[in-house]
Amino acid sequence: MATNKSAPGKALAYLESRKNIAGSACGLLGLVLTFTGVAGPYWPVVVVGLYGAGALIAPPERPALPDFPDPSAQLDELRGDFEKLRGYLTDVELSVTAATRLRELTELLTALLDRGWVAELLAHDPEGVHVLSRIVRRDLPEALDSFVRTRWWTRMSPGTESPELHLERQLGLLKKDAEKLAAGLREVEARRQESHTRYLEDRGGTADGFTA
Repeated sequence: MATNKSAPGKALAYLESRKNIAGSACGLLGLVLTFTGVAGPYWPVVVVGLYGAGALIAPPERPALPDFPDPSAQLDELRGDFEKLRGYLTDVELSVTAATRLRELTELLTALLDRGWVAELLAHDPEGVHVLSRIVRRDLPEALDSFVRTRWWTRMSPGTESPELHLERQLGLLKKDAEKLAAGLREVEARRQESHTRYLEDRGGTADGFTA
């Protein structure tokens, strides 16, 4: 089976490994015992045995973690996808109610994808980035595409439930998801403010200003 490392590379990697370092340390102890006369004539066995024992008890090497993009980089990509989505939204013909709900949702998404302090909070909230990504890249496009296709069939066979009603409900649910995310970020900021207040109080400050 083919490997990514050559034989010299593997040898060098082993020399730098934890097992070799731990084994060499224990083998050095064996040499000390030899020079002090403790190991006696069996010193080669003692040195090799201590080296092997050290190599066995050493913790295993940890492979490097994959270099995934951090939330900040994911947000940059998501902003680009959101701009593409907004271009698509302008081509969809909607009822007044659906258009209003879509506008409210896109305004909220725009605020959440802003590059200001919201982005700083989301940079430490991978789950929040996932929620935004799911809305922008999957849920909202799917809702609108399904509406367009279903409306075409409904016009061919009238009398069925209006696709607009389903779309309005879907947009309302997506707005609730975005509002829940915004509320969570707001709570983070509120806790941060409260923590700073407690810090100032514990330091001896007062809420009413400077003391004489």
